[in-house]
Amino acid sequence: MGSYGIVNRFAGGTEQQYENTVAVVHPEGGKSLPPGQTYHLAGSTDDGWIVVAVWDSQASWEKFRDDVLVPGLASITDGLPGPPEITTFDVAVDRS
Repeated sequence: MGSYGIVNRFAGGTEQQYENTVAVVHPEGGKSLPPGQTYHLAGSTDDGWIVVAVWDSQASWEKFRDDVLVPGLASITDGLPGPPEITTFDVAVDRS
């Protein structure tokens, strides 16, 4: 099975909320990628904030989501507003 992508759109989200969230759910206070995540980017949109991540597998994403992300979000008082609008996809082309 190939890589797995996920797009999270947070209506009303801000860069500061994103930084607050990543500091809690990514290793080294947000300076490293979680195990299994191979690519990560984020930025502002016309209505909030977007985060795009590529994982080495759907199983890696689900483990991170269940073991780290959901508990981490519950502990943040000024994190990204949720739940996000989520789009997932199987990565068909990777030119990195």
